[in-house]
Amino acid sequence: MGVSVGIVGLPNVGKSTLFNALTRLQAEASNYPFCTIDPNVGVVEVPDERLAKLAEVVHPQKIVPAAIEFVDIAGLVRNAHEGEGLGNQFLGHIRAVDAICHVVRNFGDPNVVHVEGSVDARRDIETIKYELALADVSTVSKRIERTEKLARTGDKDKLRDLELCRKIKSILDAGQLVSEQPEFAVDTLKEGDLRVLQELSLLTAKPVMYVVNVSEEEIASFDVKSFIQAAGLRENDTVIPISARVEAELNELAPAEAAEYLASLGLTQSGLVRLAQSGYALLGLLTYFTAGDKEVKAWTVRKGAKAPQAAGVIHTDFEAKFIRAEVIGWEKLVEAGSYVTARDKGWIRTEGKEYLVQDGDTMHFLHGA
Repeated sequence: MGVSVGIVGLPNVGKSTLFNALTRLQAEASNYPFCTIDPNVGVVEVPDERLAKLAEVVHPQKIVPAAIEFVDIAGLVRNAHEGEGLGNQFLGHIRAVDAICHVVRNFGDPNVVHVEGSVDARRDIETIKYELALADVSTVSKRIERTEKLARTGDKDKLRDLELCRKIKSILDAGQLVSEQPEFAVDTLKEGDLRVLQELSLLTAKPVMYVVNVSEEEIASFDVKSFIQAAGLRENDTVIPISARVEAELNELAPAEAAEYLASLGLTQSGLVRLAQSGYALLGLLTYFTAGDKEVKAWTVRKGAKAPQAAGVIHTDFEAKFIRAEVIGWEKLVEAGSYVTARDKGWIRTEGKEYLVQDGDTMHFLHGA
């Protein structure tokens, strides 16, 4: 399955610099608003050390990591919902992504202008939230108007849809994100409510992670808890401190030099690794592997996926004609050193249609012709 993350924020917070660093694509990153007029799209390999270890066992011709698509969306400004600063166009781009990566500026640099005149994380976050909420108010209001007419017949489904839309509008009127409301969690919604939410394609229903763009000097000592409190975020919000400048410098270094540079900053992982891991957790995703002499490949499925659904990620026929799956945890396969030894030890299991895929499973599917 494809995973798409939209990078949003006010102008000049470091979105395009971060995008360039993550994707190694040279999207224009200039010191003025709206330098990114069309959304830049880059597909980024998700670093996963498990792939290399599996490759040592099966000696494949190639290794294929999972991937995340990052979309660099031009800066939003106050009154974007009314079209200010090309706002409507860019709000439309956000609707197409699975999750939102909200970049917040936390560095002071007099040479980089701030659209609001000063650095204030709480204000900037509220501005983006407010614009997304107001854009969704328009969408929901139109849906309410249509549904009210249909509900006059007494149709129970339409009445329930109307009640749901009014509840959503009250949340938006308060300037809140739908994704912040526990009752709108995907795994708790009734099928009918989930259908309405998907049809509305609300900006504020998309899961959000906050990337705090900090200076090189701050990156190792940045206090996430203090920032969450100061910025008015919730304790369980995903906040990732990243220095876009550091990420750009890492891309210019050989792997050994990059590791040494990270260590000198007191870091063990690059921003890309932390961002990818946070994105997977935010979207409720996990990785399983297929491993053979042709390739070792990482596949992405949602948590709770059963074996046939995992097979369907490879090919729809595999799901439709699923018979069974042979499964072994990646660590056990590496420990065994080969499929033959793993099979002799009884470590390879046969699982049926109800098997829930676990992160790190190495799977081989058997299906009908």
